Amino acid sequence: MKRNILQLLLLPLVLASCKTPQVKHTDNQSFLPMQIGNYWKMDAQNYTEIQDTMRIDGKLYYKFYSLIGGDAVSTTYLRIDENNQLLESWPESKSKEYVRAKFSSNTGDSFFTLSDQSANDYKVTVTEKSDDKITFSFDMLYHENLAGNPHTVTYLKGLGLQDDWKSIKIDGKIIK
Repeated sequence: MKRNILQLLLLPLVLASCKTPQVKHTDNQSFLPMQIGNYWKMDAQNYTEIQDTMRIDGKLYYKFYSLIGGDAVSTTYLRIDENNQLLESWPESKSKEYVRAKFSSNTGDSFFTLSDQSANDYKVTVTEKSDDKITFSFDMLYHENLAGNPHTVTYLKGLGLQDDWKSIKIDGKIIK
């Protein structure tokens, strides 16, 4: 009888130890810290927050919800892989991944977001990189009207996307 009780008590410990560890990109290691509850706010009408996670093709993505101008909404699903690449996918396009950033790249390195030479395939070049900051230039080389008109996106280590945020919350801490 004692043996059965002991086995029942040990069972939860065995089951808990079998869980697959989740890679958590915390503020000290990532250019885009990902944890449910993180947010970046300009005001009540303009913000982005991580609301949830979702498995797409067996990979864990974080759901980024953005409100723009009080009435426009954007939902993106992002993850950082083992090669330190920021990837986007969609529940309805499970086999497709869009490369938004390669945080291990060096200044001058380039890559394509889709590598399919479609109008939506950006050529991305790292224009600036330091220990705490990385800037990417995005050019739609295959778009008839937008080729040659790049825009830049900058990430700050531990904070995420650089912008005019009035309030930032990372890993449960209000940063500003």
